[in-house]
Parts: sequence; structure tokens; C-alpha cells
Amino acid sequence: MSPRSTDRTEVAARLAAAVGRINRRARTDSASLGYGIVSALATIQREGPLRPGDLSRIEVVTKPTMTRILTELEQRGFIEREADPRDGRAFMVSATAEGVEAVERARSDRTGIVAELIAELGESDVAAIAGALDALERVAQGDRVQEPHTF
Repeated sequence: MSPRSTDRTEVAARLAAAVGRINRRARTDSASLGYGIVSALATIQREGPLRPGDLSRIEVVTKPTMTRILTELEQRGFIEREADPRDGRAFMVSATAEGVEAVERARSDRTGIVAELIAELGESDVAAIAGALDALERVAQGDRVQEPHTF
């Protein structure tokens, strides 16, 4: 099948189903933090300090949902609030050492589970997954970079 004739709807449907199943399998029943909480905490660690509104835009969740997430993270001691230096009425959140450790532990757990999921695959399947990672990471980040057209 040539690149122009790839059925993008079929690819999208299969990708969504596969990613959904992988995510469900990679979530540990014993995990004390849900995926949304880990995602927000990882973003705070990587991009912080952040205002809650900026974090809700990055995570693509509503402000009330982000408020609940931040409340839980703060109660667990994973984030701390500080006054916004540009606006005294607002605040910023940043990850604590405990928060950074929680992100690393969650990443390690998920990596181990996914490693187990692909352990039985043949080398050609692993190579195919590896070859798709750059494009999948661009999709995950919302990048719209396209391949140059060849005529």
C-alpha cells in the first residue's frame, strides 16, 4: 500500500484500540495514583512551577478536574504552592522531592509492565514498534509536522 493510499481512519481506529488496551494492561491494580494524577504531576515536574490554569490547558482537562487533582497531590505532599510573582492573587505549583520520586516510581512500574507485554514479541515486531515511536511521540505532543511530499 503506498503512503497516499493508507486508510488513515483504519489506522486511527486500530491505534486508538491498541493504545487503549496497552494502557489498561499497563495500569497496576496496586497503583496508588491514577493515570491523570501521574500525568499532571509529571507535567509539573517537567514544566513547573505552573499556574493551575496553564496546567489544565497542558493536560487538556477542565479547571474543576485540575483543582481536584491538585488537591489530591497537595494532600499527598507531592506538590507545593507558592505565590505567583507576577500576580499576588494567583499561585504556582511545583513538585516536591516526594512528588518527583512518585513520578519516577510510576514511570518505572509502567515501563516494567510494558516491557513484559513486548517481551514475547519477535525482533521484527519490536523493531516495527521502535520505528513508529518518533511519529507516535509527535502525535502525543500534538505536533503537526508532516513528511515532505515526494513526487
